[in-house]
Amino acid sequence: MAERLRAAGADVVFVGGERAEAELVPAAGYELRTIRVEGLSRTNPLRAARAALRASAAVGVARAILRELRPAAVLGGGGDVAGPVGLAALARRVPLVLTEADSHLGMANRLLAPRARRVCLAFPIDGRDGPRYRVTGRPVAPPASDVDAARARFDLRDGDQCVLVFGGSLGARTINEAAVEAFAAAPFRVLHAAGTRDYDALAARVDGTHYDLRPYIDDFGEALAACDLCVARAGGSIFEIAGAGKPAILVPYPHASADHQTANARWMQQAGAAVVVPDGELTAARLGSVVGALLGDPSRLGAMARASAALARPDAAQAVADEVLAAAGAVSASRSR
Repeated sequence: MAERLRAAGADVVFVGGERAEAELVPAAGYELRTIRVEGLSRTNPLRAARAALRASAAVGVARAILRELRPAAVLGGGGDVAGPVGLAALARRVPLVLTEADSHLGMANRLLAPRARRVCLAFPIDGRDGPRYRVTGRPVAPPASDVDAARARFDLRDGDQCVLVFGGSLGARTINEAAVEAFAAAPFRVLHAAGTRDYDALAARVDGTHYDLRPYIDDFGEALAACDLCVARAGGSIFEIAGAGKPAILVPYPHASADHQTANARWMQQAGAAVVVPDGELTAARLGSVVGALLGDPSRLGAMARASAALARPDAAQAVADEVLAAAGAVSASRSR
């Protein structure tokens, strides 16, 4: 989205926390302003109170940032940072556009949506319709276009089948454990982004040239292009899977708010693009059986790939950028008068 806005002549500044964005945003060539926030615990009252206090202080910091930058519009992506920045935007009467990556509005977006200029949804959500809401799909990076180059990067030869396993920046422990055991002697290639948390322990258990285990994969789009089948959680990354036109085995994270990952996964399953295995039912034997059945049925795998590609929304980033530019344009016109 930032690239689309910059291409249209807009100056783009990010406001974020101190997690992955602290490295990724500057590396992409954008200015980053930081505020201190933390997730609101639903089980620990003391942590919840501390998070509320930090959020309140963060609103003040966000207002100061907006006072300095004087933006024509603010784009919020939900989450801990977007809440305080969105509230600051509303307090300063700066047009606010929101994006929601899941099939359920998160807490920050539920709070901000009634006063937002537009809410861009990845999925249709019951009760979220009318002129304020627009289903754009989830903006993701364009898929890698050179499949041969992508496969060469991972040393895949003609005829090699490849299963890509991933679960977010920290990884997904259930998937990590099941995959390492299930694919220990697999007749296919495995490309596994295990996350930083579990990598060292898993690496000691992987033996074989067929299994490429990494903590993370740079230029992840190439991994998607190179693989034949994905095993993953069911967060916003399902739009990356669809963008690459890949079939998937999805294991929804069971503790996601409002169980939205299960809803995301069912959306892909109902389209014929995915097989869903509940987290509590995932074992090495189950995973190995499902993967083996799919790789052994090229006709079904091809049909799933086509169904996945049909779900892609390659215009999502431009659609959201257009909404932000329209909101900014309305302010500019008002100021010029």
